[in-house]
Amino acid sequence: METKYSTDDIVAAMSLQFFAYVYVSITTFWAYDYACSFHEEWRFLLVSQWTKVKGLYIVTRYVPFLLLATNLYLSFIPNENPGKCRVLDNICSGTRMVHPFMDSRAKDNPLSLPGFGIVSAVCSEGFFVLRLCALWNNNRILLAAMVVTVLTFVGASIGITFATTVPAVYATSAIPGITGCYQSSTSFRLFVPFLLLSVFELGLMILTLIRAIQSWRINSSHLYIVLVKHNIFYYTCGFLLSVVNVFTSLLLHYAYHAILHDFQFIILAILATRMHRQLWQMKLQTHGSDAFMQIPMSDVSLDNLLQ
Repeated sequence: METKYSTDDIVAAMSLQFFAYVYVSITTFWAYDYACSFHEEWRFLLVSQWTKVKGLYIVTRYVPFLLLATNLYLSFIPNENPGKCRVLDNICSGTRMVHPFMDSRAKDNPLSLPGFGIVSAVCSEGFFVLRLCALWNNNRILLAAMVVTVLTFVGASIGITFATTVPAVYATSAIPGITGCYQSSTSFRLFVPFLLLSVFELGLMILTLIRAIQSWRINSSHLYIVLVKHNIFYYTCGFLLSVVNVFTSLLLHYAYHAILHDFQFIILAILATRMHRQLWQMKLQTHGSDAFMQIPMSDVSLDNLLQ
């Protein structure tokens, strides 16, 4: 007797397969980028001084590896346990990290911690918050406003993600041979963190443009120009990806609604680390020259960022 599946079962299975293909593509792209920059990567790690910014670089660079590995495991390893799916999904991008076999106990006493996706996004943004502070000569009012804004937005994002994913129902495919799982009860509130991120990126872009217009005649060095261009390009990419994720979270269902969430985190991490390495290499080439010394910085200085 031929087994019949509903339209929902077929659409859900297709979304899981597409989700798996997307993550294979993202992983391939990340591996290709790492292979192409392997020599630069290890030269930077071995030659540069050990600072807090270098620690931020290492976290930003290698957290995506954990994010992709967990998602690939979730997408391709057969799993009939929705509770385990919940834990793995929250480890990737949510705020609940517990051992899979402790999920029943954690239901009453969940451990709230940032997932890999949130950590990756915060670290990537951290680079450009520091750069913006350097551009504004460590202005204390701006620094205080940035700290308050970052803490508020991160806290709101974690709270919304936690409140959304913990009560969510996870489902696996009813069709044999289809691996992976998805939230069968999707909440529209998942778009809010990306909306906050888009607002944050837009604000950083405006502040960078204001500073660039104020000082374009004073600071005409190549290093300063590259720094401003990097910032604008990064903020533009972050803003556009955040807007796309707002619409996918609102309009798509099954596994499709989260298809580009981690893609944004991976792209931002690649941009942040590549741009940092490029500035560091330029700093080595211009160290001690007038071109480098023309950029006035204070405690949070470009020189400190590029040790």
